[in-house]
Amino acid sequence: MITYLSNNSDTVLAALRQHIALALIPVLLGFLIALPIGYLGVRFPWLYHPLINVAGVLYSIPSLALFVFLPVVLGTKILSPLNIVVALTIYTVALMARTVADGLRSVDSLVTESATAMGYRRTRRLFDVELPVALPVILAGLRVATVSNISLVSVGALIGIGGLGQLFTRGFQLFYIEPILVGIILSVLLAGIADLIIVLIQRAVTPWTRVQGGRA
Repeated sequence: MITYLSNNSDTVLAALRQHIALALIPVLLGFLIALPIGYLGVRFPWLYHPLINVAGVLYSIPSLALFVFLPVVLGTKILSPLNIVVALTIYTVALMARTVADGLRSVDSLVTESATAMGYRRTRRLFDVELPVALPVILAGLRVATVSNISLVSVGALIGIGGLGQLFTRGFQLFYIEPILVGIILSVLLAGIADLIIVLIQRAVTPWTRVQGGRA
């Protein structure tokens, strides 16, 4: 495997860079889109259950079918990376919209009432009180979405785009185990590193959770 890496370092690094971009750009876009959607599900309670149902349906669509169907809707070429980005953004929104809503719903009403009594208006209360309190739940969902996206990018290799997944298909086509092993190891390492980064961010922005955990 070391020999394969030394002889194909450019190919492997290019696949790794593409994998990171295809996985993490949708996470960022999906998170930004899911925040207002999840908030609306809390702001207007009658929207919550329809939101959950729609999100569940979207998340249940097979990834390969979505990769193939999107070019028809978007007017893109079948090999366009945009198809992967849009598909994984949809999955991220479907997962994170419910997570954001559940996180905001988990905020104790006494906390929001106290903030209101202190003069916090709705928008300031959302950003200064509710979102910080809901962050542990939201970031837990973000960890799942990130690791899921890193895994799903590889499926795109079946239509010619897939970052490290291309190493899998090349290895199967050539009956060559080394690129498959390299692709698997790098995918697992990438998922682990991304998850660790989010955990460290959570620990940095929610220090009170560590204090509560220590007291428990």
